[in-house]
Amino acid sequence: MATGAALGGGVIGVGHAKAAPAPKGVNYYTRLGVTPFINAAGTYTVLSASIMPEEVQAAIAVASKYPVQIEELRDAAGEYLARRLRCEAALVTAGAASALTLGTAACITLGNKEAVLNIPTDMTGLKNEIIVQKTHRYDYDHALRNCGIRFVEVETLEDYEAAFNQRTVMTLFFNAAEHGAISREDWVRVAHQHGVPCFNDAAADIPPISNLWNYTEMGFDLVTFSGGKGIRGPQCTGLLLGRKDLIAAAVKNNSPYSNTIGRGMKVAKEEIVGLVAAVDWLLAQDEAAMQAEFQRRAERIAQHVNTLPSVETKIFIPPVANHIPHLAITYDLERIKITGREVMEKLRQGKPRIELNPATGGGSASAGLKSGENTIVVGVWMMQSGEDLIVARRLREVLKAASV
Repeated sequence: MATGAALGGGVIGVGHAKAAPAPKGVNYYTRLGVTPFINAAGTYTVLSASIMPEEVQAAIAVASKYPVQIEELRDAAGEYLARRLRCEAALVTAGAASALTLGTAACITLGNKEAVLNIPTDMTGLKNEIIVQKTHRYDYDHALRNCGIRFVEVETLEDYEAAFNQRTVMTLFFNAAEHGAISREDWVRVAHQHGVPCFNDAAADIPPISNLWNYTEMGFDLVTFSGGKGIRGPQCTGLLLGRKDLIAAAVKNNSPYSNTIGRGMKVAKEEIVGLVAAVDWLLAQDEAAMQAEFQRRAERIAQHVNTLPSVETKIFIPPVANHIPHLAITYDLERIKITGREVMEKLRQGKPRIELNPATGGGSASAGLKSGENTIVVGVWMMQSGEDLIVARRLREVLKAASV
């Protein structure tokens, strides 16, 4: 009696059993009463980041059908990604924030098995100071502080050179920081003069695609990217790239190993495969063609609104993070009596629901996005086909209704 499993052919089950019809997917957004929206914002975590390409979704669906040994998959994926991304080693993590934690833990515990168990509460004999530019402090400090570290702030190159001591374990560079007197190149050079690893947080800094290897080739010992932003993989994934010994140390601090700082940072088989598939998808894209399409979307929206009284439009590309065309719409509040935040709310409450970039109306957003009370910022790169015209019409309707 044949009862085998045919993994290679994608089928598991009894040899001659009649195949059951494929189940139909249930729209759980509808069942749960959650309303999707048109993403005119960007790859923000709170807005569920990006939508995965069909190729990535298909790879995840296949991976979900079979159990695998997680350590084998983790290592095979890491080796494959390292080859594709031109670095010594790679690790799929539970987001870029997880990569920050694991990379920091790797630097603290490198070659010290007991330290893996003891951090962050027992730092006896461990180096735990991280040097950072004062202007690079940001909202992700906790990802590093979870490892029991303390930050040492510097402002000038002279400060940096003088800040190293016997407790220095790592230096941190925030890639998208808008200010800072010390360049990436000098940051790496000085750290290496002191024999200290340097970490670059470049979470939101794809595109350009070449950033996936630019910073490791520049000399950064560790670099992280979000998997769910420009790479277009699962939102709960990240990439940790860099030195082979440090990636190996990060693995020892991570799930599936018990009693480690990363035990709760589990990455499922579907997510590992999904991120690998997303990297493959991204590397196959024509970057110039993608940017040209984003430019056209911004231009189409601008054409719909720039004939309204006092409205001016400008297409701009932030220098580092979210390095794609954005549309800024400004106007005279005496001629169009509605603030950017009020426009955002009207689009959010409309049908279909639309989410504008959080910089709209002067709100906070990623580095490089400027705004004010009379400004609407539209992110075009996460829209689906045809959605730019829907956004354009709704913006025109709302602004025209408020015109005097």
